[in-house]
Amino acid sequence: MSRAQQIARRLALPAAIWAISAAVYAGVAGPRTSGPSPDNHFVHLADSFLHGQLGVLGNRPPGTNDWACYDTETQDVCPPGAFSHPRDSQRWYVSFPPFPAIVILPAVALFGPGLSDTLFWALFAGLAPALLFVILRRLRETDRSQRTVRDDLLLTTLFAFGTVFFFTAVQGAVWFAGHVVGVVMILAYVYCALDARRPALAGLMLGLAFMTRATTAALVLFFAIEAMRISRVGPEPEYGDQPSVARRVYLWTTRVQWRDVLKRWAIFAAPILVIGAIAMWMNEERFENPFEFGHRYLMIRWRGRIETWGLFSYHYLSKNLAVFLASLPWLTAQEPHVIISRHGLALWFTTPALLLALWPRRVDAQMVALYAASAAVAIWNLLYQNSGWVQFGYRFALDYLPLVFVAIALGGRRFGPGFLLALVFAIVVNTFGAITFDRAWQYYDDDGTQERVFQPD
Repeated sequence: MSRAQQIARRLALPAAIWAISAAVYAGVAGPRTSGPSPDNHFVHLADSFLHGQLGVLGNRPPGTNDWACYDTETQDVCPPGAFSHPRDSQRWYVSFPPFPAIVILPAVALFGPGLSDTLFWALFAGLAPALLFVILRRLRETDRSQRTVRDDLLLTTLFAFGTVFFFTAVQGAVWFAGHVVGVVMILAYVYCALDARRPALAGLMLGLAFMTRATTAALVLFFAIEAMRISRVGPEPEYGDQPSVARRVYLWTTRVQWRDVLKRWAIFAAPILVIGAIAMWMNEERFENPFEFGHRYLMIRWRGRIETWGLFSYHYLSKNLAVFLASLPWLTAQEPHVIISRHGLALWFTTPALLLALWPRRVDAQMVALYAASAAVAIWNLLYQNSGWVQFGYRFALDYLPLVFVAIALGGRRFGPGFLLALVFAIVVNTFGAITFDRAWQYYDDDGTQERVFQPD
């Protein structure tokens, strides 16, 4: 068999997974693919880049939803009436991290700003399940995972159609497009970071993930620990009877060759520093502050709480935990009998099989790296000023969910009848979300204040 045939054979199954996933996403998106989404901020940002500027073309946003306005006179956020009473000193921007605009820029250059961004992102979203399968296959082929091909396909199917990624992939709007690109970048990062074998590419992918979803920066822990794990020499240390966590960590690090680790870390950090410098330059050009990304200047109703508590605060933790852990469908006597809070459903409800990650059969350093990185991002998101509003399920979990799936694969729990039932349940629930969200509002609570989290009495 020739080299070309071998490559084609290796690509066949991931390509089929991409084609099936992308076709389903585009099919479920349906009429949304006939034109631009109502909140196609990244298309407008790409168009601005093509015209050599960072701000909105014409300095007038095409809508009123989540645009940032900076007043150069006051060097502060624009007043509430900026949409209807603009001033020459006001500058309008897309405050969301800009990498998705770079991704869609070639399509905007070819088809113009009126292209169907929903179709573009649905097709792009198909890359995520394909990349997840490639990662699971690599772990299996290197004997890190004891899963079969069937197991890997089941996990890939669960991610593609049994998680909040499904409803996210069919929306097209700015918030969901960011998640689609973010998940693909996270998976590319994990693939490059496994065994710390491609540190420069891993750093590049993480930098691009950060320029898509800022909280993914905490995923740096995965590469950091992987580099230490792969650089250890000698036999496993004697831990003794019931050692403390601190002692286990100390003894484990005594086998680390730190010169090799620092070299890998330096190569990994180089592209991140370059991307960080670009981000700081953009921030300085837009907001006269290299550390200001622009969310503080969003023209939104909840700006008061941001000014009081900041973008991230312990103040937001209780509400976000309530959504993350306890938000369930509301059952009513009247049609349609099921109502979903605009804060979305709890993560374990939309994907019950994720609970397997809490009870692995084995835990090693690689799994610790996955858990540590996931927990860091999860905590950061739980401190954010909103819960992910408006959503079908807890979409912020997508910032670390790929790592959780890898941990489940490595954890060794058998995929028996219970897992298969959880898989079917998750696909049914998330298919409902993908079909109804932003289309069948009778299934969603009509509260617009963000104050109503649970079903009122």
